[in-house]
Amino acid sequence: MKADRHEPRINRHANGQALAEALSSDIAAALKTAIERDGAAVLAVSGGSTPRQMFQALSRTEIEWSKVTVTLVDERFVAPSHERSNHRLVATHLLQNEAAFARFIPLYREGRPPPEAAVDAASDVDALEQSIDIAVLGLGTDGHTASWFPGSPELAAVTDPQQTKTVMAVEAPGVPEVRLTLTQPVLCRAGTVVLHIEGQEKSKVLEAALEPGPVEALPVRAILRKTRAPLQVYWAP
Repeated sequence: MKADRHEPRINRHANGQALAEALSSDIAAALKTAIERDGAAVLAVSGGSTPRQMFQALSRTEIEWSKVTVTLVDERFVAPSHERSNHRLVATHLLQNEAAFARFIPLYREGRPPPEAAVDAASDVDALEQSIDIAVLGLGTDGHTASWFPGSPELAAVTDPQQTKTVMAVEAPGVPEVRLTLTQPVLCRAGTVVLHIEGQEKSKVLEAALEPGPVEALPVRAILRKTRAPLQVYWAP
C-alpha cells in the first residue's frame, strides 16, 4: 500500500485519564522497541493542555531514558521561562521522574532571530542521524497541527513533501508569536505518528479534514494518509 493511502486508525478511550494511560504505555513500548533495534530512540512531542496528563504518566514509565532523545514538534518563539513555552511544559510535566534522564533538544535559541534559531535547531535534530521514532501531534479547532496554520505565508513551504529543511520559522494571522516547527517530510518519516485529541469539537475537525479539500483550509490534511505507517489517532470525549 502506498504511504499516501494509509487510513488513520482511531483509538477511542472513555476519558482523558484512560487515554493518557493507554497512549503513554504505547509510546513507552515503541521507545523500548526502538532502543532494542537501534540502541537509541527519538520522541517528538507537542505542547498545549491536552498532553499534560499523558506526559506525567509517561515520565513515570521505567525504560532506558538515557537512550531517549526528546524534542519538540513545534515551539513558540519565547524563552523557556515563559508560560506559553512548550519547552517549559515538557520540562515541567515530562522530563521528570524516570524521564529526567532523557536528552532534550529545544527549538528555541536564546539571542538568535527565528530563521537562524531554526537552522541551529535543525542542525541538532539532523545530527541524530536517525528519523523520529514517535511523533505526537495535536490538533487545533482551526485545523492546524504542529505550527502549520491556515493563512500562514509559510504554509505551502512547511507542508511541501519536497521540503529539505528540518525546522522552519513561521508566522500566521492571529498567532501572537513567531513559531518554529518541524516540516512535513520530517514528521511523515517518523516511525509512528500519533494525533492526540480530546473533545467532540476536535473530532469533528478531524472528520472534516478526512474529506477531500485543500491543505490551506485544514492544514492537518498535510499529514493525514501521508505517513509511513497508518496515523494513530488517540481520542477521548
